[in-house]
Amino acid sequence: MLLYRLYVVISYLLIPVVALVLFWKGLSNRAYWEHFEERFGFGRRRLDRPGIWVHAVSVGEVVAASSLVAALRKKHPDIPVVVTTVTPTGAQQVRDLFGDEVLHSYAPYDTPGAVRRFFRRMRPRLAIVMETELWPNMYGECGKRGVPLVLANARISPRSVKRYQRFSSLFREALSNGILIAAQSEQDAARFLRVGANPEHVLVTGNLKADLSFPRGLIESGQRFRDANFPRRPTWIAASTHEGEEAAALDAHDRVRARVPGALLLLVPRHPNRFEGVAELLAARYPGFRRRSLSQAPGGDDPVYLVDTLGELPMFYAAADAAFVGGSLVPIGGHNLLEPAVLSLPVITGPHNFNAEQTAGLLQDAGGLELVADGAALGDAMAALLADPEQRRERGLRGCRAAAQSGGALERLLRLLDPLLVRND
Repeated sequence: MLLYRLYVVISYLLIPVVALVLFWKGLSNRAYWEHFEERFGFGRRRLDRPGIWVHAVSVGEVVAASSLVAALRKKHPDIPVVVTTVTPTGAQQVRDLFGDEVLHSYAPYDTPGAVRRFFRRMRPRLAIVMETELWPNMYGECGKRGVPLVLANARISPRSVKRYQRFSSLFREALSNGILIAAQSEQDAARFLRVGANPEHVLVTGNLKADLSFPRGLIESGQRFRDANFPRRPTWIAASTHEGEEAAALDAHDRVRARVPGALLLLVPRHPNRFEGVAELLAARYPGFRRRSLSQAPGGDDPVYLVDTLGELPMFYAAADAAFVGGSLVPIGGHNLLEPAVLSLPVITGPHNFNAEQTAGLLQDAGGLELVADGAALGDAMAALLADPEQRRERGLRGCRAAAQSGGALERLLRLLDPLLVRND
């Protein structure tokens, strides 16, 4: 209890700091100033009747939640849905995927007052938090109001376990209020138990990302873009890259082009606030390179094309022959390996995949994923793939089959949620 009181005091003291950070970020990206008041529980947007609240921090979590939200809207068309995010890029992804079918709001900061105001505005009858977000005040308010809370597609990394264990009493209390945890894997379930979750409320439902399905039009758009601009060029994509990985990918591409002349790299940085920095890096090596944000297309023998837009990664996966998934050459923990796999792309990733160990193991065991240690190894592995169409095809099919066989998480999760919605009718 003492630790919780200290947490509340600190959360209030940090409000001016948070506001200043948002103001500073807004100087370069005005989206951080939009609906600023919602981050403190205020705002005009509200649900007119109790609904389902889905919280997804940013783009990756929104994409993971997309099949769930669509299924909930289909099964319960009379129940409104609000989707909250923390980042503006996540907010844009909600608008792109769902339009007016759901209400978007920024999630409140975890102070008692902001959380109470949010609950009064949105009146949730069921709360679903995607992946890993442990907020004591948010969870406590669900308990006080009798709102069922489910951690969906829940995961927790070994590094996070150590952090949560330092404040074990705080998070043990947060996780003890009847919260249901639908974990991605047995490893994730075990880690939640280690930080204080109730064993009776922890289930393994699988990874929702394995149930991803892309609209046929999106795949065709990627293929049309390729046919119009680089139809016969061997092409690979470096997706969701972080600082340090772009330079490694460019070095790798030099090795690729030494063996596969004319090869093209589609470079897709993870965060929009880094787009300009990556553009400067490219300009120093390849003056005159082309950018997606300027509506340019790769021309002639351009070595690299910068995809500096949001929401188009699946389309560019569909335009590529093979994929490297970032956040893995640096200790970020890796990003979504299933997205390229379901499109039958052979996948390469770095050694840091602690955010999705089971998925990496599944694809690697099937022969659809190759792990590399550094940029040089990435270049050699990618060159071998681009030089061998038969190997690409075989590895892509193996990964696609493995991804399909690991599906079913959505169905299992919906079975878990249905009684909670009936109970609150």
